[in-house]
Amino acid sequence: MAGINRKNELKALFGGSLAPSAPPAAPETKSAPAAPPPPDHSRSGAVKAMGLTLGAMTREAEEARNLRAALEKGERVVLLDPAVVDGSIVEDRLTVSGRTDEDFERLVDSIRESGQQVPILVRPHPTAEGRYQTAYGHRRLEAARRLGIKVQAVVRALSDDALVLAQGKENAERRNLTFIERAFFARTLVSRGFDRKVVGEALAVEKSELSRLLQVAEAVPVHIVRAIGPAPKAGRDRWMALGSLVSSDAGHAKATEEIGFQRFAEADSDKRFQFVFNRLTARDKPKAARPRELADGTGRVFARLVTTAKGSRIEFLPGASAEAIEKAADLLSRHYSQIAGAGE
Repeated sequence: MAGINRKNELKALFGGSLAPSAPPAAPETKSAPAAPPPPDHSRSGAVKAMGLTLGAMTREAEEARNLRAALEKGERVVLLDPAVVDGSIVEDRLTVSGRTDEDFERLVDSIRESGQQVPILVRPHPTAEGRYQTAYGHRRLEAARRLGIKVQAVVRALSDDALVLAQGKENAERRNLTFIERAFFARTLVSRGFDRKVVGEALAVEKSELSRLLQVAEAVPVHIVRAIGPAPKAGRDRWMALGSLVSSDAGHAKATEEIGFQRFAEADSDKRFQFVFNRLTARDKPKAARPRELADGTGRVFARLVTTAKGSRIEFLPGASAEAIEKAADLLSRHYSQIAGAGE
């Protein structure tokens, strides 16, 4: 019932429909009056097909309120071909190649079953006429691309600062970026010349937290971060510890070697993080010394001197006579004090 109530709330906010409207001059837009009525199964389908959590429905309701406010200001929802919509100027998500994102698959199923409930936000591309850049809604855009349908979007003139602030605001409200994704986002913004004040506002963090994000992003090499992925269970403290461990040449070499193993490639993001962390915190076992071969005057090996951390021993090979072994032991016993004293 909670899911149905949330769905009703979304519909109530827009008078029962989120149908897009557009100015007549735009051929790719669609006016509100021409939009078909919602299908009979939309209400039950959204609840049944998606298995959306209560938190997800709450976020959609909040986005719907924001959209209603935008529409009241005269902004329009248009239909765009995903092929003309680019991503943001700043990447904020890390994905593990070859792994299925279950949340994204649920989103695709939701849009397939019930349509896109909340538009994305884009701006006209600053240098490519007829194209757009995404401020937020990348996953909805990718879902529309996967399904081969047009994406509903609000087109707004945004400066670079305004775009990343809108992008960061959505991420902060959804709380769906992991620590390392936020650190990566912050580092990318700073490297592109954004003022730290704008970066802090985009991430909704104070100076001290921004410094920690940047510290980790600088400490862990990008190729290792991308190999591990978002690692949602690895929080700030563990990422900061990993940053310290990988800062040395030896740590960097170990981490780089670890991400090349097959077991690493087959693991999910959290396990990938753990593999690297375990590798860098494990104590190296001392290598056992190679046994020294003992040979007679003809060069035939009759015994080996084996040295380990627990001590040394002489191992006579099969074929050594009992008499020879006894005499060797007697000789060592009689002369040990003299030999040991000479070595001091």
